Amino acid sequence: MDMMERIFERAAGCPQRVAFPEATEEKILLAAKECVEKKLIVPILVGDPAAVRAAAAQYGVDLAGMELFDSTDEVAVEELVVAYHQMNDMLSEKTLKRRAQRDCMYTALYLLALGKVDAMFSGLVHTTGDVIAAGSLIVGLKDGVVTPSSIGIFKIPGYEGSEGDLLAFGDSAVCVNPEPEELASVAVSACETVQSLLGWEPRCAFLSYSTDGSAESSLVDKVREALKIAQEKRPDLKIDGEFQLDAAINPKVAAKKVGRASEVAGKANIIIWPDINVGNIGVKLVQNFAGADAYGPLLQGFKKVVCDCSRSAPVSELVGNIAMAAVRAQSEGTANA
Repeated sequence: MDMMERIFERAAGCPQRVAFPEATEEKILLAAKECVEKKLIVPILVGDPAAVRAAAAQYGVDLAGMELFDSTDEVAVEELVVAYHQMNDMLSEKTLKRRAQRDCMYTALYLLALGKVDAMFSGLVHTTGDVIAAGSLIVGLKDGVVTPSSIGIFKIPGYEGSEGDLLAFGDSAVCVNPEPEELASVAVSACETVQSLLGWEPRCAFLSYSTDGSAESSLVDKVREALKIAQEKRPDLKIDGEFQLDAAINPKVAAKKVGRASEVAGKANIIIWPDINVGNIGVKLVQNFAGADAYGPLLQGFKKVVCDCSRSAPVSELVGNIAMAAVRAQSEGTANA
C-alpha cells in the first residue's frame, strides 16, 4: 500500500467535515463529489445556495452527501460572528461581519475556529497570500509558532531512505528568506505535520552548504542559529544540523562527514531548506531529474487545518490534498467532537 492509499484509508476511517468557500468552482465541486464517493470527508459548501446549486447543475455534480452553509443568511452569519467574537475579541463584530459579507472564506474560517468544521480548503480563487492572511487572523498560529509555512512530501523513484522512497521537505512555498527564529518555526511545524500526517518519528535536518562546521559564513550562521532555537524550543524532537544534503540522508556520507553522534545525520526523513531559492530549485531538480512526485505544499503552523491549493491542480490532486487535510485534522485533534 503506497502513501496515498494509506492516506485515503485513514481519511475514510473517520470522515472529517471540510469547508469549501469556493463552492461554485467546477474543480472544487468535482473534487468534493469524488471525496463523497470515496467516503473520505463530509464536504460543507459555503456560499449562496442558489449559486452553488446552479454551478453544480451546470457541471453535472450531484450534491448528495454534501451540506450547504448559506453565507448570505444574515441571521446564521450573525450567530457565527457573535460566537466567534466571544472567543476572540481582537476584531469588532462589525468588522467580522463586514469581512464575511465581502468574502465567504471568512465565514468558512469562523466555522473552523468554532469547531463546526475540521478543516478549510481554498486556493482556486484566493491567492496563497489571501489564505495565509485570513487564516492567521481568524484561526491564528499554534503556540510557539512565529510564522505560517509549508511542507511537501517527495516520492522518489529508486531512493532508499529511512522511510523508503519518501522524504519530507520545507519550506518551498511560503517563507522566502526566513530569519533564524522563523526557520526554527518551519522545522518544528514540519515535525508536527509529519507526525500527524504520516505517523513518522521526525528526524529533521537543517540543510546548508556546510556540514557541522566545515564552512563559515553568514549563511551558515543563520542555519546554526535556527538549529539552536529549534532545539531549545522543542528538545523532545530529533532536530539536528547543519548538514549538507548527502550528510543528512546518506548513512555512509554521514559517517565520514559528521564527527559526532547524531540521531538525524544519515537518516533524516525531513529536510529544511535555508531559503526559498534553495527550496524551489531543489524541488524542481528532484522532479525533473529523478522523476519524483511532490505532494503539497501543505500549509502548516495554524491552530487548525487551513489549506491552500494550486490553481492549476487537477481534480485528482485536489482529492489527494483534501484527504491529507482530513488526516491531519484527525491527528491534530481538530475534529468536531
